[in-house]
Amino acid sequence: MTSQQPADGRSPRRKRIEAMLAEDPDDTFLRYSLALAMEADGEIDGCLDILESLGRGSPPYLPALQMAGQFLAKRGRLAAAREALREGIEEGRRQGKAHAVAEMAELLASLGAAGEND
Repeated sequence: MTSQQPADGRSPRRKRIEAMLAEDPDDTFLRYSLALAMEADGEIDGCLDILESLGRGSPPYLPALQMAGQFLAKRGRLAAAREALREGIEEGRRQGKAHAVAEMAELLASLGAAGEND
């Protein structure tokens, strides 16, 4: 725990985001920011829950799918990372987001076949 993180494990940044979300709970970017803050605080399951929800929104939030893939890969959950990245690539193509598609495709390729059956 850093000196900036209180005993409850929530960083000051996260507390500010949570306060803003209390006023506007449907703000996609604030929800995404909260997920990133939760990951930084070590709450990966809560982080991934939010990212999954955003990735299944209408329209699906592409950065959430990309970050879910990155966080899952970082933790060795390769099958789940591949699934998130494949969903993100498909959605990115639908949304015409070539740059995001290229980044996710590159990460997917870097995962190779290792752990394909996990």
